Amino acid sequence: MTPLGEIVSTARRRLSWLVRDRFPNRKVVRDVQGVRLVLPWSHRLPDYAGPGSPYGQNLVELAHALAEAAPPLTVLDVGANVGDSALQILNATDGRVLCVEADTFYLDFLHRNVDADDRITVVESLLAVDDAAAATTAVRTGGTTRFVKGEDPDAMPSIAPGALRAAQPDFSELRLVKSDTDGYDVALVPAVAEAWADSRPVLFFEYDPYLTRIAGYDPLSVWPRLEELGYREAAVWNHAGLPVGRMTTAELAERSPELDDFPAKRPGSRSYWDVALAHEDDDRARGVLDRLVPRAQTR
Repeated sequence: MTPLGEIVSTARRRLSWLVRDRFPNRKVVRDVQGVRLVLPWSHRLPDYAGPGSPYGQNLVELAHALAEAAPPLTVLDVGANVGDSALQILNATDGRVLCVEADTFYLDFLHRNVDADDRITVVESLLAVDDAAAATTAVRTGGTTRFVKGEDPDAMPSIAPGALRAAQPDFSELRLVKSDTDGYDVALVPAVAEAWADSRPVLFFEYDPYLTRIAGYDPLSVWPRLEELGYREAAVWNHAGLPVGRMTTAELAERSPELDDFPAKRPGSRSYWDVALAHEDDDRARGVLDRLVPRAQTR
């Protein structure tokens, strides 16, 4: 596409968002990367995940490869939203998914999309650690939710990772953890890894320093915590789902300031990473990461 074409396409998309955001409760049905979803009209997923787009397919490819390497596949989906990740994973491979979602608005869509699939279990809770449980007011933007402290709580009751494991014996063994919680991932992912330490699940999460600071956490704090738990090397993709390369936790800490390089008044133009880490003692999972993102691709 020419530069002019990109400008026109972006303008049309943003105009569409302005119109759709005025009707956030309107339900639509969309086919997204192989699965049919009921969505709020304002949801951005169909815009990002059009035909041929790699958006979100890194997670699907990772889950499929893990299922082939060491079945059965059991997945914890933290911040399940409308169920798109769970359904795309199960469209690509067999397994079971535990979806955790706290936003009452998206829980309606989640149930509409996944309740017919008995391989999916939904937990209506806010997975939380420390004082994050006090952040119960939803801030919704274009299909995502982050929770803040406020006077109008609309989140479901909170649950700690250890309590979640105890309450869900069918998921006492986990193969893959996916977390997308708009900034809280740096606290939640290590806590989940610790709660399921004997399973040594592969960890996949969104790393967004901008949203992490808004949530009240130090973005760099996650890397030494994961290293202490035996997670020392990662595969990394950019926000569009394209490989960035392989990095150690030390390299991730060193390079994460790259994600702060955006105009101060245009946070919407920032980038973020999708990060997948395999435990140092999990040779099969490390082999999967080697295949998905070879070390030679690092840039």
